[in-house]
Amino acid sequence: ATPLMHVLEQRRGVCQDFAHLAIGCLRSIGLAARYVSGYLETLPPPGQPKLVGADASHAWLAVFLPGWGWLELDPTNGSLPGEQHIVVAWGRDYGDVPPLTGVMSGGGEHSLEVAVDVMPVTEAA
Repeated sequence: ATPLMHVLEQRRGVCQDFAHLAIGCLRSIGLAARYVSGYLETLPPPGQPKLVGADASHAWLAVFLPGWGWLELDPTNGSLPGEQHIVVAWGRDYGDVPPLTGVMSGGGEHSLEVAVDVMPVTEAA
């Protein structure tokens, strides 16, 4: 829900903001782009820092390059998604693929905190 002008002026936001900004830029020059929702592997490779967005849902984008196909980009981490990026869904924007949906009823003040651990499963020998 961060206004685009705020993201541009403050040069900060969350992964959804960066994905939406990049998608808008790509679409403005006539390229097809989609929003990707998923998770990041929690444990980075030895000697590598934990990626921004680990331990929570994450968002990135894919752009369709004519003659090549879909190329995924993670603007939050300045990287090309690989095996650490687990795709759950893709759509036009966040509204198409929120990681959690539901209805809550009742009075009073509520808050929600989410933590996610994504780790590879090794098969027993």
